[in-house]
Amino acid sequence: MKKILAIAAAAALTAGVSAFAANPFSDVSTDDWAYQAVSDLSDQGVVEGYPDGTFKGERNITRYELAQIIARLMAKEDQLNAEQRATLDKLAGEYADELANLGVRVSNLEKKVGNLYWSGDARMRYQDKSYDKADGWNGRIRINVKGQVNDSTYVQGRMTSNMDFKGDQQANTYMDQLYVNHNFGKDFAVRLGRQPIAFGDQGGWLFNGAEGYDGIQGAYTNGKLALTTGYGQFNDGYKEVIGAAATDKVTVDKDGKATETKTPATDGADFYFARGAYDFDFAKLGVDYINFQSKTDGEDNPELIGANLAVPFGGHDAFNVFGEYWKNTTAAREDDGSKSDDAWNVGLGYSTLNLKKPGTFGLSVAYNEVGDQVYFGGTGWQTNILDGFTLTDANKLKFWSAIGDVVLQKNVSLHAEYAFAAKADGDEDPDDAWTVSLNYKF
Repeated sequence: MKKILAIAAAAALTAGVSAFAANPFSDVSTDDWAYQAVSDLSDQGVVEGYPDGTFKGERNITRYELAQIIARLMAKEDQLNAEQRATLDKLAGEYADELANLGVRVSNLEKKVGNLYWSGDARMRYQDKSYDKADGWNGRIRINVKGQVNDSTYVQGRMTSNMDFKGDQQANTYMDQLYVNHNFGKDFAVRLGRQPIAFGDQGGWLFNGAEGYDGIQGAYTNGKLALTTGYGQFNDGYKEVIGAAATDKVTVDKDGKATETKTPATDGADFYFARGAYDFDFAKLGVDYINFQSKTDGEDNPELIGANLAVPFGGHDAFNVFGEYWKNTTAAREDDGSKSDDAWNVGLGYSTLNLKKPGTFGLSVAYNEVGDQVYFGGTGWQTNILDGFTLTDANKLKFWSAIGDVVLQKNVSLHAEYAFAAKADGDEDPDDAWTVSLNYKF
């Protein structure tokens, strides 16, 4: 194939990506039929000439030269539409060997099959738990698959496999997410299905359910403003909601040991939520609202309102002071302290964390007070310190937390959490709890 023909075909893939460019080569005149294609691709850095300033478009192009062009197009893939990406994927498959020699591998080739995009993560974790619970040694792998239906619609799912290395002979494997996302323009999107959601700062200290909820949500994002609202039901993975509204159940094992569990009044109930966030540059503000659509024993629907704020300081965005406050507006605060209708934390953080850069790290320390009428399970923290609301009669937990991450190698990080100096109002104080894990992204 003549080099000039290959360039014309490549230019068709990037139609609309760049504007008219100046003449880059001495042997390509403005009268040539392929002038616009050559100049545009040169301006984008997709094609290069020879040291003498010529292009030599009439000579035959080698597979290696064409692979170089494909590799540069792949670097601009996010600017292409679905049809252009599909064509580029076919070219990448045809020239896979040459691309491999150029060092273009997994991230752009091996993860794709047609319009499917694959990614995932894995974790090896040790947990030292509070409340006299046995320590844990477990692993997890999650595989994400995204199918691009058209320019505005995609389907995404996630398969998860967990294994307890101390107890399980086989892994527990299931699909914990499956949803469809429709974009309407560049700012608005609607999502339907089982999807993730997080409430609270510090990785979702009050709720960060990986399995999220089953329902529908709409999201609007424009610059520094982000708004989200939705309706649905927390799935069976999260049945621990607002301790004082729960009913007790005692089970006895074959050795005569009794175990008390609590089934929440909001278990299986629909809920409505709304979230908003704005970046003021000097501070980031977020607000949350949750309303459970159920009543128990004549009580009002549980309604939670929260607000969080993070403020960078010291002339460096890596440093920040953060805090958050939540309140259950329908829970009655008892004079004797037997119910607690609010939760708050305040802390200090520093982070340069970047999974692409070994040696970068993040660290935060916070003081927390969490009431039993606010916490509803599914925390994003990996210690079990908040299990107090389902394992004991505590009505408020006060404790310190430290969370740290460091990138050991590209896409490999060490994560650690420590919950300490805990005080439980209404029950015996829990022991410290900590966890450490190796995490892998692929």
